[in-house]
Amino acid sequence: QVQLVESGGGSVQAGGSLRLACAASGNTFSRDCMGWFRQAPGKESEGVAGIDSSGRTRYADSVKGRFTISKDNAKNTLTLQINSLKPEDTAMYYCAAAPPCLRVPGSPIRQHEFDYWGQGTQVTVSS
Repeated sequence: QVQLVESGGGSVQAGGSLRLACAASGNTFSRDCMGWFRQAPGKESEGVAGIDSSGRTRYADSVKGRFTISKDNAKNTLTLQINSLKPEDTAMYYCAAAPPCLRVPGSPIRQHEFDYWGQGTQVTVSS
């Protein structure tokens, strides 16, 4: 059974940085597609970053240039480096996994692409 456990969230001031991590188990991590989503209170879930089986990455327009998704296959860990944080980045951040896939660069990151989800880690940014 696939398990995803996020960590690294916290409260930071605007302009700061955080590094979120997602520890994966029970899946073929090195080949799987992975992604990060976020959901703020009263708002719909947003796919912010994705990485496919070939290592190609996708980002939501709202985070391009500030967020970086990466995989450490040796540690079965997915990370999301978040720089230049803004108050509007405040949300619960979720890690997601899917079987091996190839995605078109620049295409939206959709919930239905993923089968497994973590419990989330909270990011709060104050101005």
